[in-house]
Amino acid sequence: MAKSAPRIFVSHLAGTAVFDPNGDEVGRVRDLVAMLRVGRRPPRLLGLVVELATRRHIFLPITRVTGIESGQVITTGVLNVRRFEQRPTERLVLGEMLDRRVHLVETGEEVTVLDVSVQQLPARRDWEVDRVFVRRGRGRAFRRKGETLTVDWSAVDGFSLEEHGQGAESLLATFEELRPADLANVLHHLTPKRRAEVAAALDDNRLADVLEELPEDDQIEILGKLKEERAADVLEAMDPDDAADLLAELPEDDKERLLTLMRPDEAADVRRLMAYEERTAGGLMTTEPIVLRPDATVADALARVRQQDLSPALAAQVYVCRPPDETPTGKYLGTVHFQRLLRDPPYTLVGSIIDDDLRPLRPEAELPLVAGFFAAYDMVAAPVVDEGGSLLGAVTVDDVLDHMLPDDWRETELHLQEGAGHGGG
Repeated sequence: MAKSAPRIFVSHLAGTAVFDPNGDEVGRVRDLVAMLRVGRRPPRLLGLVVELATRRHIFLPITRVTGIESGQVITTGVLNVRRFEQRPTERLVLGEMLDRRVHLVETGEEVTVLDVSVQQLPARRDWEVDRVFVRRGRGRAFRRKGETLTVDWSAVDGFSLEEHGQGAESLLATFEELRPADLANVLHHLTPKRRAEVAAALDDNRLADVLEELPEDDQIEILGKLKEERAADVLEAMDPDDAADLLAELPEDDKERLLTLMRPDEAADVRRLMAYEERTAGGLMTTEPIVLRPDATVADALARVRQQDLSPALAAQVYVCRPPDETPTGKYLGTVHFQRLLRDPPYTLVGSIIDDDLRPLRPEAELPLVAGFFAAYDMVAAPVVDEGGSLLGAVTVDDVLDHMLPDDWRETELHLQEGAGHGGG
């Protein structure tokens, strides 16, 4: 989004209708959920608390909001209707920030928060709480003209986490900028108690990303300490192949209970993956590659490739298939690589530029064969196709490496990082 993104004061969003892409109202905004950060950094907006017609309050992640303004909120149409539960690092903007007494940094003067504004960051889908509307004085004194002012978030004290706090929320805020793999290394070396506290405070998507980078023992321990409904939410947020690997390590009763709590479409993908042997193409693949019909254009393909949540490996190519578009698809026709998409005009049909020279992997192909395929053809992702010619999914190079490295590779990698930091000679 351009730098001129509108600033929205949250009081204007209270009670605003939330619509799906078809224009149907799905609920109304009752609050906004933000995560505080260490120091005076602006809080990140995580999502909205939406009240459905049934009076149930649910959480709508900001990543599922395509438009937000003072008159309406537009969503992707994908809603998780489980009841909203606030986490330790989360603050309700309307319920906990407004009417709060804070101090102006420059003068130390105590003021009352009347409103705060949110703004989308340039060229990103993230939103921040960026301004604070405050009044000076107490009681009726504030009614006098000139007693209100709007200041930057950094100009007030009294909201943010303390730098040296010992709670899980301060620890989490300190590690906010870490990549999932690095945060996983941190979690791995915490005590079980503190590990559980931090995991409970992470939002579902962040925890899912971190779980995918942890050893199996840590994954099982963390998942086992979550409430079952939340554990199912986190499994839904994980890549299906990683969720399948984790569930495969659980007792049969626990596995079935969690699969039952997951959304049926998400659970179906995971069940399908669990039917394959772990160290085969079927067991390694993800069921969510980019699938396009042959009459899609290069412009359509590039729009899909640009999706922020895609891994670089999955974004490296698109798979062209006859309908249906969801895996298992109709007949697999071939692959279009990202570099080819950059070379052809936007109106070009992807069906006319497919690469069908390489034979796709079969789901029963074992790990050494899969690794050899990647090495021989310099691939970062490869299609997996069944005997009937339908695309089942795609294997990415990171999943191949995960299964070829020794079980303790994370420990070795961390040791090397720490050793490099001491300037050994």
